Amino acid sequence: MNDRLGDDPELDEEARAPGARTIRDVARLAGVSIGTASKALNANGRLSAKTRAKVLKVAEELDYRPNNLAQSLHRARSMTVGILSNDNYGRFTFPIVAALERRLFDSGIAVFMCNATDDPARERRHIDQLLRKRVDGLIVTARRADRREPIEPAARGLPVVYVFARVDNPDALCLLPDDEGGARLAVEHLARLGRKRIAHITGPEHFEAVRLREKGFRAALASAGLAAPPGACRSGRWSEEWGREAVRDLFARPAAAPDALFCGNDQIARGALDALNEIGLSVPGDVAVVGFDNWEVMTSGARPPLTSVDMNLDALGTAAGDALLQMMAGSKLCGVSRLPCSLVVRASCGAIL
Repeated sequence: MNDRLGDDPELDEEARAPGARTIRDVARLAGVSIGTASKALNANGRLSAKTRAKVLKVAEELDYRPNNLAQSLHRARSMTVGILSNDNYGRFTFPIVAALERRLFDSGIAVFMCNATDDPARERRHIDQLLRKRVDGLIVTARRADRREPIEPAARGLPVVYVFARVDNPDALCLLPDDEGGARLAVEHLARLGRKRIAHITGPEHFEAVRLREKGFRAALASAGLAAPPGACRSGRWSEEWGREAVRDLFARPAAAPDALFCGNDQIARGALDALNEIGLSVPGDVAVVGFDNWEVMTSGARPPLTSVDMNLDALGTAAGDALLQMMAGSKLCGVSRLPCSLVVRASCGAIL
């Protein structure tokens, strides 16, 4: 019998607990091999009743407590998964995790959540800790659906799902909102309402979501037979301040001013609403406004209430849970899947559905 560490998960784990009674102690005092002791303690394998009873008696005398986590690994799973995030604010992660946890709870699986805060060393430590807990899979999420380094080298052989996060690995599974499709929904809606001069105020260009939303903006204009005038797309910060600044610039020449604004997020849209009010323009009478994210604290508090694109983060979380369960069952899932967004219509666009 080979007694090296690493041949048995229970041995590997117990060796990490100095002073604790281990299966080695049980085997030595019972006069059997470690493999025989393991079979007796786990009630499996072919052993005589006498040998099994002797091992159990020694274990009781030593007050030996088996590693339940390792035993669950012998049986199949630990029934836990790890969630790794870098979203300090939770704006996007919390709805995803809440839906994910509900889905996994239905299958009897608990979650460990870790926040890496954009610190590679901290992330590496969290991954190591989760792997030591023998999690059955990992979910990786972020505060922005942009590219990141994959973690497969650290978690080789373990199912990993990236949700609201993206890696350049054809073997990875990435679940993302359809930013381009969401932008098309917003602009097509404005065009159907008769708006002809639609401008786009958005965030930093280095974000993939920004580029995709601009692509959807331009595609929807073209589909409606509308032109995007020069300077109609303004890229800046994810902030209300930038929304105010962009509006003051766009409306500096009233003759060429837009009659609708599609904003890259709800914070920008709130700033735009404030600035339009300051320069004496009514919303939606003079200018219709649509945001992106459907962040309730922003949309319901706006005056008028803000129409916005909802990324359906609950659906993303549920889909991530479904995908992880399939992968844990042996399915091979990979590629980039973009889930549809929806438009939540409120007063700021001039139509209530």
